[in-house]
This record gives sequence, structure tokens and C-alpha cells, in this order.
Amino acid sequence: MRVLAACPLLALLLLLQVWESQPQAAGPKCHTGPLDLVFVIDSSRSVRPFEFETVRQFLVGLLRSLDVGLNATRVGVIQYSSQVQSVFPLGAFSHREDMERALRALVPLAQGTMTGLAIQYAMNVAFSVAEGARPPEQRVPRIAVIVTDGRPQDRVSEVAAQARARGIEIYAVGVQRADVGSLRAMASPPLEEHVFLVESFDLIQEFGRQLHGRLCVRDLCNGVDHGCEFECVSEGLTYRCLCPEGWQLQADGKSCTRCHEGHVDLVLLVDGSKSVRPQNFELVKRFVNQIVDFLDVSPEGTRVGLVQFSSRVRTEFPLGRYGTAAEIKQAVLAVEYMERGTMTGLALRHMVEHSFSEAQGARPRALHVPRVGLVFTDGRSQDDISVWAARAKEEGIVMYAVGVGKAVEEELRTIASEPAELHVSYSPDFNTMTHLLENLKGSICPEEGIGAGTELRSPCDCESLVEFQGRTLGTLDSLTQKLAQLSVRLENLENVMGSQK
Repeated sequence: MRVLAACPLLALLLLLQVWESQPQAAGPKCHTGPLDLVFVIDSSRSVRPFEFETVRQFLVGLLRSLDVGLNATRVGVIQYSSQVQSVFPLGAFSHREDMERALRALVPLAQGTMTGLAIQYAMNVAFSVAEGARPPEQRVPRIAVIVTDGRPQDRVSEVAAQARARGIEIYAVGVQRADVGSLRAMASPPLEEHVFLVESFDLIQEFGRQLHGRLCVRDLCNGVDHGCEFECVSEGLTYRCLCPEGWQLQADGKSCTRCHEGHVDLVLLVDGSKSVRPQNFELVKRFVNQIVDFLDVSPEGTRVGLVQFSSRVRTEFPLGRYGTAAEIKQAVLAVEYMERGTMTGLALRHMVEHSFSEAQGARPRALHVPRVGLVFTDGRSQDDISVWAARAKEEGIVMYAVGVGKAVEEELRTIASEPAELHVSYSPDFNTMTHLLENLKGSICPEEGIGAGTELRSPCDCESLVEFQGRTLGTLDSLTQKLAQLSVRLENLENVMGSQK
């Protein structure tokens, strides 16, 4: 015992090893549901080495109590002082052992305490889709746990409010010398559930238990008659139903259907100008394929054509080329980026004059198949768009405009059909544009919007043959009667001529 008394640091490390070997300290492992969980760790010079080690082992122990996985809880860790460093992002690891190795290799930064800078990084980078966070439309909870030991050297209240407004739930954990006012300025309400002041090793364990209790949820899908046709997902004290890719959840919130109760000729005009950049053009192609996923593609159902434009216009494939979604998606992935300028007006002219022609696969107007044009652009056109945008609508083409980044709202509204709120969509960033899909599903999908109930009848089906036969027989009957009348008249004429002789 005298050795331990002489070496308090050694004694603490021994205690940490004992605690680390008992993962139940953070609570029994249970289903935590889908979560995006980011730990924001203070590694400033005021954090003593053994205190930092305490936090490191706390994280290791908590990880062992979570349901970690790409489809369950994703975990990311960043550390900060005067700068911010990503230890590992949300999408880096799906196995707990890999996370533990990264934590053991972590070296403190040992500089200042810029907590506001760390929150801004978490908000803009750590919780981005590029770093592994699930897209906002999936409604996966985003949780940040900030662990700090002192007073921030920058402002935290404003940036923390912005993070909370974006849907990030913040837990603020102060160790020993932490400023309680700053903790309260960072944390989400109610503060009594999101602010913790840790003064000893035992309380770190207690915080772990409380945090785990809040993250751990009961899987309602296993305990209620949810009635979901495809998949049930628990969300805290409630649940929701999911549908497979390409299908839509119906108004009852339980059943799934696919777009199939109508027929559409859909032409996509994709901006391939140099402002898009190659990596974003790949995101655009992925977005196009997600649109294809919710359509019932077939020669008799929905036909899809793709046109790319920059300083010139190129038909990548016309409406009549592919008859399945798989063929279209493969062709989209093979499209090569054009670069150069942005001639949107030229693209609209090409669409009106060529893309919806029967020669390129559009169905005859007599069949009344809705014609839909969707323009995807990221900037201002270098030519006039007004003439051909108006011409497209005069030709009966229903126009949608999707803008990203520096796209001009006025141009989007000029391109789109009325009302603009149903036909114009915008995303500030290529990485987050997937949220636009829900708007497009409700509009382009024939059963939800245009084209519902459109009926195409093959000339070879039974009803059509019967109808054709009826019309033909009716015509023959009429012709027979006229021939009989003509014969009578000829006979009378012959009799008259014979009497004159």
C-alpha cells in the first residue's frame, strides 16, 4: 500500500484498468436504435494526462455498452484545443474493436480551449453525410457529447444554438474545473438532463450510466402489433414503418406501393458544365438513379431519356432505348462529364425539338401520355432560357427545375411549370440534395401527381379487337345497304331505257 500511496498516478491507472475490464459499468448492453453519436473531447493543456486517460477509458467502456454498427449506432470522435482534429468520423468504423484501437492511439493536442470552434466543426463537418452521418430525411437522431474541463476561450452560445437548430442534441459534460455557465449555454433543453458536472472517477461512471439509459431504447417493433408491410423501426417511445427502395409509404403509414398506376415519358436534362466539378457530377448521377428507383420503368409504363448539356447538348440515351430500370441506371453511371459552359436555353430547345419526338421513343400525342421534363442545374445560364422554357410548356410538357448551389431562383421559376412551389426544388449543397427526392416522388410519381389513370390500350388486346370488329361490321352493313339501293336504281334505269326503245 505504501507503493500505491507514493504513486497516486499508478493507483489511478490500476483503477482504470479494473473499470475498463467491466463494460457493464456504463450499463447493460441493449438495443440503442439507429443513432449518429459524436464525442467532442477537450484535450487542451489544462487537461492533465491522467484526466485525459480517464476520459479515454470512459469512452472505451461506453462503446462496449452500445449497439455499434452501420445500421445501428454510428460513433465519431473529435478532439480539440486551439484547433480541431477528427480522431475518426461517423462512417469510418463499424466494429467496436477498430474504434478502441483509434482511441488508444489518441495523443492530446495540449493547447488552448476553443470549444466554440469544436462545436462548429461538429455541426458542419462531423455530422455531414460525407463524414458518415445518415441523411436528414432518414430522421436518425444526431447526438453530440461535449467533454471539457475548463472555460472556453471563444463564444459557444451562438454556435451551439445553431447546432441545436439543425437537430443536434447536445450533452455538455464538465470535468472538475469546467465553467457551469458555459455548459448550460451549450447543452440542449431540458438542461437538467443534458448538463453534467463530473468531480470524480465515480461520477464519470455515473454519467456513463445516465447517458446509456437515455440512449438505450425499448424496441417497440418487437412488442406491439405495428402492422408495417415491410419494415418497422423503433424511434424512442414510438416507431415508424419503412418501405423498400423505390416504393412509397401510403397514407395509412403502414402499406407500401410503387409508382405504377400511370404512364410518363420523362426526359432529364442534366447540367454538365465545369462549375459542377467531376466529384459532384458523380453525385448528380447517383441522384438521377434514385429518381429511377421510384419509377415503374417499362416500354408500356414510364420511359426515361437523359440529355447532358454544357456549351453543347448531347443525348446520352433517348426515351425509347431502355426498357428496364436496371438498364437505365447502368447507362447513367456510364455517362461521361462534359464540362465547359452552361447553355440551358440550348438544352431546352433540344428537348422540345428532339427529345419528345416519336423518333426518339416518345409515345404519340393521341395516346395522351404525360410528357415531363426535369432540368437539373447548378448555376446561371449563359444563354436565354425564356423562349424555349415557354415553348416547352406550350407543347404540353410539364417542367420541373432542380437547382443546387449557385442556381438562380428566377431561372428555376422561369423553367418550371406553375405552381412553382410544386415544380421548383433547391438544395444548397450536392451532398445534401437527396432530401429533394421526397418532393419529386410526390410530383412525378403518376399515382400521386400527373398522369394518374392514363390508360394505354394495345391494338392487339381482346377489347380492342372486339371494338374494331364492331366498327368494321357496322361499316360493311352500311355499305351493303347502299349497294342494294344502287342496284335497285340501276334496275329501274334499265327498265326506263327499255320502254323508250
